[in-house]
Amino acid sequence: MSETRTDKYFGQALKRKEDPRFITGTGNYTDDMVLHGMVHAAMVRSPYAHAKITGINTDSVKDMPGVIRVLTGQDVADAGLGSIPVGWLLPDLKTPAHPAIALTEANHVGDIVAVVIAETRAQAEDAAAALEVDYDALPAVATTHAALADGAPLVHDDVPGNVAFHWEIGDEAATTEAFRGAARKVHVKLRNHRLVANPIEPRASLAQFTPAGGDYLLYTTSQNPHIHRLILAAFVMSIPEHKLRVISPDVGGGFGTKIFQYQEEVIVLLASRLIGRPVKWTARRSEAFVSDAQGRDHDTEAELAVSEDGKILGFRVNTHANLGAYQTLFAPAVPTYLYGTLLNGVYKIPAIHAKVTGVMTNTVPVDAYRGAGRPEATYLIERIVDMAAHELNMDPAELRRQNFIQPDEFPYQTPVALVYDSGDYEPALDQAMQMMNYAALRDEQARMKGGKKILGVGLISFLEACGLAPSALVGQLGAQAGQWESSLVRVHPTGKVELYTGSHSHGQGHETAFPQIAADELQIPIEDIELIHGDTGRMPYGWGTYGSRSAAVGGSALKLALQKITAKMKKIAAHLLEASEDDIEHEGGVFRIKGAPDKSKTFFDIALMAHLAHNYPADLEPGLEATAFYDPKNFVYPFGTHIAVVEIDTDTGHVKLRDYGSVDDCGPLINPLIAEGQVHGGVAQGMGQALLEEAAYDEDGNLLAGTYMEYAMPRADDVPFIQHGHTVTPSPHNPLGVKGIGEAGTIASTAAVANAVMDALWHEAGIAHLDMPYTAEKVWRALKDARASQPQAADD
Repeated sequence: MSETRTDKYFGQALKRKEDPRFITGTGNYTDDMVLHGMVHAAMVRSPYAHAKITGINTDSVKDMPGVIRVLTGQDVADAGLGSIPVGWLLPDLKTPAHPAIALTEANHVGDIVAVVIAETRAQAEDAAAALEVDYDALPAVATTHAALADGAPLVHDDVPGNVAFHWEIGDEAATTEAFRGAARKVHVKLRNHRLVANPIEPRASLAQFTPAGGDYLLYTTSQNPHIHRLILAAFVMSIPEHKLRVISPDVGGGFGTKIFQYQEEVIVLLASRLIGRPVKWTARRSEAFVSDAQGRDHDTEAELAVSEDGKILGFRVNTHANLGAYQTLFAPAVPTYLYGTLLNGVYKIPAIHAKVTGVMTNTVPVDAYRGAGRPEATYLIERIVDMAAHELNMDPAELRRQNFIQPDEFPYQTPVALVYDSGDYEPALDQAMQMMNYAALRDEQARMKGGKKILGVGLISFLEACGLAPSALVGQLGAQAGQWESSLVRVHPTGKVELYTGSHSHGQGHETAFPQIAADELQIPIEDIELIHGDTGRMPYGWGTYGSRSAAVGGSALKLALQKITAKMKKIAAHLLEASEDDIEHEGGVFRIKGAPDKSKTFFDIALMAHLAHNYPADLEPGLEATAFYDPKNFVYPFGTHIAVVEIDTDTGHVKLRDYGSVDDCGPLINPLIAEGQVHGGVAQGMGQALLEEAAYDEDGNLLAGTYMEYAMPRADDVPFIQHGHTVTPSPHNPLGVKGIGEAGTIASTAAVANAVMDALWHEAGIAHLDMPYTAEKVWRALKDARASQPQAADD
């Protein structure tokens, strides 16, 4: 029986309910699944970035131990499978075919050219390594510069000039006029380099086909199972959607790379149908480096127009975005609608014009990585604003402060399409500066100038757009998906409650935060509530988790469904207590008549009667469950100020992130502990990009950082203690007032750490800009070259 309660869960820093199974190693991941008769798949991947496939000798492995079958691109073609589709279309977008297995041509190192199915994983991998594939190597292009050069080899014959799209936003004429009257024009050419996401759990898929009913079951590492089901059934496999059940169990991190439809999921489904047994594939880490969608990879030239007193007048941007070898699910949207529309930042910028060219190369496809376009925009604008402050000899904080959009100016129409719903940026800046003792840091920086170690202070004020919305708008912009979310609340006769959500948790703490919302609305103990997600066979249709949408969109759908439950329970209580529904109050899990506390019914009493229906309103359906769908009216716009402090050893160039502080505004906090954990993890990823990580390719398209021996990830001793602060500016258009926090740390920290490094180098040696990552060698050489170019003092 449910107990009464009077406390509130919303806002409490509760430990995550899901943590015990993760900490004790008892989580249930895709690779843990074992089905009767299961066999294993191993992918044969191209060693060339671009090559014709001239022959595959399947006989070379057919007698190896355990080998059951070899699949090639011809098997995919014979099965009539469709190309993996693009989920966001732009005008005149070029979308080359993306088959599950390459038939005639491999277009990046790691492209799948064949698949071996064997009894064990070891047997499959041994045979895959031995399979004889003949290639005719072709010229490759790995960078936007190489791909756009005159006479460059084409990645795909149907993408002329390797240009997949050209996109513009803003008013070019107004921006040109703004620059005409500017006192200062701050120019930068910068590279936002490529990254590999590296979630702790590699991608994996396990498929089972049941011939009797023509049903498919797919366990897979997905951030959005319903999207996977829709794409696989309707666009690739050409089967009825209800014949495919997709289950995404515990997922060990995603960071965006588990949103997309991949070749391997198609392959295991086809293989299971062809051989009549369940087929599993789990990536090795080396495979993940050449098959998981990668992130960032922008080459940008930008210019900021400012007045002599620091007023921003205009901003123009020209970006070339490397898309890799194929267009994947969200790829066209990331450098356009998730990037160009955020170039206004938190500032009043009267005129903005941005151009983005999407370029195909012979590299792993690029798509959303934590933040997806928002970190790229934040890095660009916060870097150039800092450069403007240095050039004007202004404190970076004060330049930002005098250009902030003011609270009374909301809703605020930007020059790049978005309408910000609410914001109050100055309190976050003030709190961050006070928390980090900003003035003392500047004094310390001055004292350290010219010494063996120098100090840099990186301050950024950022904004992000979360919870993509509304569906009609994103549809007009090219999205091939809705952006609403669903929730189902089911109350059992015993008063225990199940919540079903279309959102998916892969580290965000849904199993704790969503019950916190429900426990307050239903006013029952949180222990009586369980969240269920990740299974298309159990939950209503939903669009999954990405873009920090779970709380703002999924949580809002949950709130609406819960309100339906409490409304129905009031009707039942009024009937049982022989009172008017208006006279019923709900408090502490008890429904009572106002002014007559002895006349009451508990949550359990009403839940039981809803199912028995013995003494029940004649016009009310039995049962106690409700479904709601929430389609947002607008994006939500979290914001904040982050400050990074670095020490640079001038003898070696080594950069140490010494201190870090964040003040974020994501509206009311459902669970501060989870929110701070999300920021902490995001900061680690962002500083990893600024200081350590880079997915570098050579000119032939070979990934030079394909293992952890070459790809430097941040470790515990690289990340300092992070001070946290919050301001609260609720969103005015969702029932919870919440925004989003899952990506904020990454969106902010790359720019904050980059600004800290460049702040140190500017004050020490007048170095205006270096591209990330700030490796010791790069920083040391820049200091050495800058000092060598400075005039030497004459001898006495």
